[in-house]
Amino acid sequence: MVPPSQKNTIDFDAAKVQRLGASAQKEQTRPVSLAQLRQRLGLQLQTSLDAERILATFFRELQHLVAVDSLGYQHSSSDLRLDFGQQANHSATYRLSHESEYLGELTFRRRQRFSDHELAQLESLLASLMYPLRNALLYRVAIQSALRDPLTNTGNRIAMDQVLGREIELARRSGQPMSLLMLDIDHFKGINDEHGHSAGDEVLKAVATTIKDQLRNIDMVFRYGGEEFLVLLSATSREGAQLVGERLREAVLGLQCVAQGRPVQISISLGCASLKLGESVDGLLNRADKALYSAKRSGRNCLAMAV
Repeated sequence: MVPPSQKNTIDFDAAKVQRLGASAQKEQTRPVSLAQLRQRLGLQLQTSLDAERILATFFRELQHLVAVDSLGYQHSSSDLRLDFGQQANHSATYRLSHESEYLGELTFRRRQRFSDHELAQLESLLASLMYPLRNALLYRVAIQSALRDPLTNTGNRIAMDQVLGREIELARRSGQPMSLLMLDIDHFKGINDEHGHSAGDEVLKAVATTIKDQLRNIDMVFRYGGEEFLVLLSATSREGAQLVGERLREAVLGLQCVAQGRPVQISISLGCASLKLGESVDGLLNRADKALYSAKRSGRNCLAMAV
């Protein structure tokens, strides 16, 4: 019979850190060991602004005081979820915050129940994690902002340039296919002229959201230009990319947008290109771009495949 899971869920606020630390040290049979570990963590965790590295270090070091099988962390607004070690039945979860600022949830797991004494030790060690983790989250937000288009919340050209080269090299090494979809909103200038630029912005956001909703988590969307988007489809063949492109076209065609009480008809044209052996980033982009213009010349609201 599997024993019932131990679940301790606690709000952990940085304002309580000193009290928790002092209490844990009084109860400690080896207070010097706890103090030494907190001091070591304080030094090590300050050396990085990468959340994954900080939490990996914290997980490794805490084993010197409390045996833990796994550590899980999630921060939904930063789209960050990390897991270290092996899953187990018993868990203790802490909701981290600093001056009412939410810093995510941290879960310790192991095969045996945590004692009150061990939980007090973990809570004391959390004191060393709070500020480095907060700094890492702020840094992550800054990096994400620099790589995202603020209107559509898709990747920008800087992000696209960084990702494309890496993904092409990964596809070459793994022998997996990779495809691009380049798409353009049909008659977008007419939408701006007839309904105004604010309506045009809403159309851009609606199209971007619709595209992302139709894709897998591993696929990536970038705003390529004014009303153009680029979709990177990892591990996707020419045939698979064609199916995805048609699905995107139909989803956008089904959008119901209204501006100043009048419906706005939206459609997209798409060009699809799959990576060829030895092809460069520029070569792949040029073929996708030519396919897009072929779709436009064919009457728009359609998909064209690159040769």
